[in-house]
Amino acid sequence: MLVQQILKSKGDEDVVTVKPGTTVADAAKILAEKRIGTVVISSDGSTAEGILSERDIVRELARTGPGCMSNKVDDYMTSNLETCTRSDKADDILARMTEGRFRHMPVVEDGKMLGLITLGDAVKARLTELSMEKEALEGMIMGH
Repeated sequence: MLVQQILKSKGDEDVVTVKPGTTVADAAKILAEKRIGTVVISSDGSTAEGILSERDIVRELARTGPGCMSNKVDDYMTSNLETCTRSDKADDILARMTEGRFRHMPVVEDGKMLGLITLGDAVKARLTELSMEKEALEGMIMGH
């Protein structure tokens, strides 16, 4: 399955972005309100400049304490982003996320962010493929 198919199955979900300079507290509030695990840092809403996850926030809280909540997302975001394109295979994305130990990957083409793929999206795509393969094999065995 391709990333394009995953994006299509997700529907018109917009990627949640915050502007550089947003406080960590404000980003955490958005994460909690929207029940999501990450926000993309973007000046214009379409260019991925960085990504900040709940894990990033928790790590910094443990390291420096609650004072970090008034700092800017720019201080803790991952700016060296792993991205993919619509034509990438879900299996490849799943492998990259597993190896890199991260759970969110922006889909970017020509510098423009088209969506966000999660580890759960990639796992679901793989399970769907396996189910279809199983049904096809059972159909062949049964002579259908």
